[in-house]
Amino acid sequence: MLTIPELLNTLPQTGSVCWIGIRPERGAPVRVVNEVDASPEQAIVGDRYRSARGKRQITLIQFEHLAAIGSMLGREPIAPEILRRNLVVKGINLLALKGKRFRVGSTLLEYTGPCEPCSKMELALGSGGYNAMRGHGGINARIIAAGRIAVGDAVEMAPALD
Repeated sequence: MLTIPELLNTLPQTGSVCWIGIRPERGAPVRVVNEVDASPEQAIVGDRYRSARGKRQITLIQFEHLAAIGSMLGREPIAPEILRRNLVVKGINLLALKGKRFRVGSTLLEYTGPCEPCSKMELALGSGGYNAMRGHGGINARIIAAGRIAVGDAVEMAPALD
């Protein structure tokens, strides 16, 4: 039987990118794209968050949580552009990447923390939107090595550095 530390370092599932959005400027509509370039210096090319080595260079949310959020609001699954995250991924538990480096396409990312909802979610989703998002807002990540991310790309934990 594996120990908890061993289990925390084992993630056999591979997810996939099913949606990509960029936010060109604050408050502007999200642009849905099929691929993006990402680098530690520029974050996601075309996105408003361009801070080098920031903790929120890229945001990810689980596809499976779109239905959960919608359900809590008595609605169908929520459209990703409403939530303003960069990537929607399916088939992998993003919280299992806590404290880890992981690959999305050819890009190496590092988990930096949960992507907590902001008060704008109440406006975007209606009454109760903020609380429906709690625990379902996804994660933030830092870009460690540049690459391209496309719809359909694999999402998987990177081997641990020794």
